[in-house]
Amino acid sequence: AKQLVHMAVARAAKLAALHEKRIPVTPRALVVGGGVAGMTAALSLGDQGFETYLVEKEKELGGLARRLTKTIEGADVQSLIQDLTDKVTNHNNIQVLTESLIVNSSGFKGNFNTELIVGPTMYERKLEHGAIVLATGGSEYQPTEHLYTESDQVMTQIELADRLDNQGAGDLSSVVMIQCVGSRNEDNPNCSRICCQSAVKNAIHIKEENPKARVFVLNRDIRTYGLLEEYYTKARELGVIFIHFTPEEPPQVTQGEDGLQVQVRDPILDRPLSIDADIVALSAGLVAEDTEELAHILKQARNEEGHFLEAHVKLRPVDMGTEGVFVCGTAHSPMLISESIAQALAASSRAVTFLSQEYLTLSAVTARVDADKCAACLICVRACPFEVPRINEEGVSEIDEALCQGCGVCASECPAKAIELNWYEDVQIESEIDALLEGVL
Repeated sequence: AKQLVHMAVARAAKLAALHEKRIPVTPRALVVGGGVAGMTAALSLGDQGFETYLVEKEKELGGLARRLTKTIEGADVQSLIQDLTDKVTNHNNIQVLTESLIVNSSGFKGNFNTELIVGPTMYERKLEHGAIVLATGGSEYQPTEHLYTESDQVMTQIELADRLDNQGAGDLSSVVMIQCVGSRNEDNPNCSRICCQSAVKNAIHIKEENPKARVFVLNRDIRTYGLLEEYYTKARELGVIFIHFTPEEPPQVTQGEDGLQVQVRDPILDRPLSIDADIVALSAGLVAEDTEELAHILKQARNEEGHFLEAHVKLRPVDMGTEGVFVCGTAHSPMLISESIAQALAASSRAVTFLSQEYLTLSAVTARVDADKCAACLICVRACPFEVPRINEEGVSEIDEALCQGCGVCASECPAKAIELNWYEDVQIESEIDALLEGVL
């Protein structure tokens, strides 16, 4: 304890006063993506009095939800989309920019500058805003397995739901559903979370409309989490047959003379089964939209599957690594519509914590560069987890103190000792070490 106090006193003698800076906040928000999550976030921000830009790359708002019919609870998805679209397009605080692409972005929390190409005339527009909400959404995995591209009788759960909505289930005698298509494999080891409830929803629809139809759900396991378990129980009571299979022996779909046949080995009966099917429905997983270029422009991290990666799964679940940037909906991970709405409200609430302030205070504990020592070796540029350092026009490293997170990685990596972290300067650390070693050496 005495040595620690001695070291602290020695370091205090070398400390210099640091001054925090205050920057004004631009009280506007940018929401990227016009799906359910994006529109919900935009409405939340607009209702709280903040001007909001809603940017969507497609011609129409709605995203993947435009292809959906009903939720497993029975809610009409198209009515929800229409209601959200009407509200955002007629909201005084929301500007909707469809057919628009982000081509450049700069700035920092409270003061972002984003450049767009806005269609259909493809004119350039620059936006100034204080926060960004990423809601770029996801899309359904397009299967290549189980004869999907070869037979009209093989379809995804979204396509089956659309068929049931338009044609009903009266003409169906046997339907086989295959779970985990495009998920929980070597290419995509994660569960897409929404597939099981989609299968259970369509199975219940078929059995309620046509009780004589046989419905088989071939699965590795059924993950109807939370209260969705009630719908799984209901499907069992209606007579839906759930058959387990192992990854080593997945189902095989073949085209027979009289239609489709599905072969699967039942581990309980310990023998192979062959099932004739009018329709084979593939529970295709949800994959992230192609956001590689957008992530590069905004300097945001993504996981291996292409979804945007939050700063901390427990402490900052909707915050990105860059302060002032937030994520929600299936841009973050596969989730239900209800979960997307909840996360969109969370992201907009976090954005308001920035936009509601007239000024933001910047931390004084940031890295600084000694231009005389810098060799422009690019090590700091590669090492920084937040992509803050850059080589400026003078050929030396430059670190924007508004973007710097004060992690000190660049200072520890710089071979020329050209970078130091305020409050943790070399002379201060050396004084602590000297105090520790007094009387030893």
